[in-house]
Amino acid sequence: MKRNILFFTLFVGLVVSVFANGTPEGFVRINGGTFTMGSPSNEPGRYIYEVQHQVTISSFYMSIYEVTQGEYHEIMNTNPSHFRGYNLPVENVSWYNAVEYCNRRSQHEGLIPAYTIDKSKSDPNNSNAYDDVKWVVTWNRNANGYRLPTEAEWEYACRADTTTAYNTGASISDNTGWYFDNSDGTTHPVGQKPPNAWGLYDMHGNVWEWCWDWYGDDASGTQTDPVGAPSGSGRVYRGGSWGTTAQFVRSANWNDATPSGRDAGLGFRVVRGQ
Repeated sequence: MKRNILFFTLFVGLVVSVFANGTPEGFVRINGGTFTMGSPSNEPGRYIYEVQHQVTISSFYMSIYEVTQGEYHEIMNTNPSHFRGYNLPVENVSWYNAVEYCNRRSQHEGLIPAYTIDKSKSDPNNSNAYDDVKWVVTWNRNANGYRLPTEAEWEYACRADTTTAYNTGASISDNTGWYFDNSDGTTHPVGQKPPNAWGLYDMHGNVWEWCWDWYGDDASGTQTDPVGAPSGSGRVYRGGSWGTTAQFVRSANWNDATPSGRDAGLGFRVVRGQ
């Protein structure tokens, strides 16, 4: 009985520590709101698919930093990264690697995994002929575990109430993030550039970040907590990287790739729901 009481006391202490002020350690609370997603037609470097539309986002928690190689190795017991360093962002990870990391980390911390991953079936919603994995991944939106942000959550968090091309203004500088002009062709330890107004680091550059969404048709009209297209051939990623020029690290820019694809400029960060 004494052992059980001691365990319970330690567990409560851990929960209080992790959720100080209601926010998990290493995360910031992103308060919900409505914003204009996409870019105006006169924004330099804009692509025509960045259609502006109103989106309302519910509150969530987002990790302050991109997932590091140290964090990834602790959970997955492997490090696939091209550039090696404990505090460098993990990269060269597929979308499947990212969702599996989310589930394993959730289980490691006693949380309800956000995803159900069925490796025995081929996803009928995946039309990519080059994807030889095609696990069926479903999202339990009521789970309290780790997950990838939706594309809309990512842009909302990146902008941090700004409407300019970058969350630092209309143009980029060496103090905005790591991109082609200042990266020296490599990733850099997370958190070396100033955070945005909501306390998030490396939202512009360093590595691209996987999102939940399938790439789909251009969005239009008012949306609330959109989760992307129901099917597709590529998953969306955001934020630009050490190897991209300034136009690709803009808040509105996005790209997509085969879910099983890997690249030395592609990593991820995680979020949690309320």
